Order: sequence, then C-alpha cells, then structure tokens
Amino acid sequence: MPKTIILLETVADEAMQLLKSTSDMNIIIGFDKAALQESIANNKIDAIITRGKGQVRDTLLNQLPHLKVISRCGVGLDNIDVAEATKRGIKVVNAPNSNANTIAEHTISLLLLLQRNLYSAITMVKEGRWIERGTYAGDEIHGKTLGILGLGNIGKKVARIADAMGMNVIYWSAQKEDVPYPFEDLDTVLRTSDCISLHVPLTTETEHLINAEALEKMKPTALLINTARGKIIDQEALSKALKHKNIGGFAADVLATEPPGINEPLLQYPNTLITAHVGSLTATTYTQMCVMTVENTLKILRGEKPASNCIFNRKELGYS
Repeated sequence: MPKTIILLETVADEAMQLLKSTSDMNIIIGFDKAALQESIANNKIDAIITRGKGQVRDTLLNQLPHLKVISRCGVGLDNIDVAEATKRGIKVVNAPNSNANTIAEHTISLLLLLQRNLYSAITMVKEGRWIERGTYAGDEIHGKTLGILGLGNIGKKVARIADAMGMNVIYWSAQKEDVPYPFEDLDTVLRTSDCISLHVPLTTETEHLINAEALEKMKPTALLINTARGKIIDQEALSKALKHKNIGGFAADVLATEPPGINEPLLQYPNTLITAHVGSLTATTYTQMCVMTVENTLKILRGEKPASNCIFNRKELGYS
C-alpha cells in the first residue's frame, strides 16, 4: 500500500520531480490551512516535508497518529517541535551541513559590505551622486580581529575565509576545537574583536546571548554579523546600542521576527544591512537541501538506510 507524504511548502523542482516519479508514494499538498485540513481528513499521513515556515507542533501532531517522519529541507528546526516528535517516536529529518558553504559566503559578503560601506557607495553611483565620493567612509577587513561565536561547520569555514583574507581570527564555542585559532572566553572575544560573527545554534542557553551587557563590552567601532538565528540577539538592546553609537554597525540574514514589521527600528539605521533570510537560497544549496531531504525521507519510508546523520533525533530514538 502506498505511503502518503504531505508537503507543507514548495520544494525545488528536482526534488518535486523525484517525489512525482515514485510509484509507491502518494504525494499530497497542504500549502494552506484549508488544503492541509482536507488532506488530513482524507488521508493517513506517513510523512511531512516542510521547509522553514510550515509549523509542526503538537496541535498538528495530534491529528496525525500514523506519522513516522517529519522532514525539513534545511538545517534549522525552529519550526518543528522536536521534543514532542521524539516523545511520539517520530523521526525528525534535516539536511545537516548542506548550507555551510553558502552561509559562510553570505557571512563574509555581509562583513565586507558593512566594513567597506559598499551598499552606500553603490547607491551613491546609481543615484547619480558620483561627485560625493569625497564623503566616502569605509575600511578594510585585513588586519582586523574577527571573533567567531560558535565554531561548528559554518564557523570553521568563515574562519578559514577570514584567515585567508588577512584577518586575525579568535573564537568562543561550546568546546575547544582542533584549529589554529585561539580559543578565548566569551568576555575576551566581545571586548577585543573588531568584528563578531554569530554561528551558535538557538537554544535556551544562547537565546539573547548578545544582550545589553554583551553589547556594552564590544568596541564602539565593532561590527556585529548574524547569519545564525535572530533570537540569539536581544534586538531591543541592539537597537539602543546602534542608536547611541555604542557599536559600529550590524548586518544580518536573520531577525527575531520574520518578516520584520514596517516600523522595525533596525531597518532605519544607516549602518545596518539586513537580507531576507536568503543565505541558503542559492540555486545550488536550495536544490541540494531539498533533494537530500526527499531522498532520505523516501528511504526511511521504504525501510532502507538513509544518510547516517540525517535523523536529527536518532540518539533519542535509539539509533546509532
């Protein structure tokens, strides 16, 4: 009997073709609330595939007693109640490390844009204000100290790129890593870095890791880059620090609330650069994440062995 997979969001065309080409799977769509409820009412759901917006919480799980797999085409699992899924014996699948290269690139891009004031410089030319080049104020990253908070896969890639560009890299992380960069305590990284880049996961311990106290320790010229998760920063405290020029600037691909409200203060400052959570949406990475996730979901439903690290809660469920 065919297994049923419900999609809460669109996936890359290649991944969708992979799903449609199966003869042993029933693929249904639940992109909006009405379609979702109709699908649940008329089908026994074996697996969910979502990206970053489709919410999988206990309210939905209560309606899906046969659910075996929740799959996220991406890395972060903020939109899935992993603890509740684990309690019910449901495998939570993601695409670990699939976005490390592109997020590292995005991080360095934001850092360069902010440090060299490139957005303003480009806008000046596009608006016909070439003559104002004499007012340009920017700097270079060579010789600056980059403090990385969280030296996982992405943090390590950022460190290697920054090192190659002549930056002095230091880091603070949950544990010391076998890397050629000095491990420092958090206080030291905050006080001595010219630029700070966030790469820690969002947990109860890291939420508002960058708060008013942390911001006060930073240099008044320091730049803060966040391509991890928005809630790692206390945005109200950050807004005050920027308003009073207690830090030099902020660039991010993530915010605590997405999309931000039209009156979000962080959008108003001239020394902030914010992209719309697009770091992983390059053609290469988006396709890779979706195809990888779909392939592993199909393998699990067929009783085959998926990629060794794709089941996020494998240890809790008793898998090696």
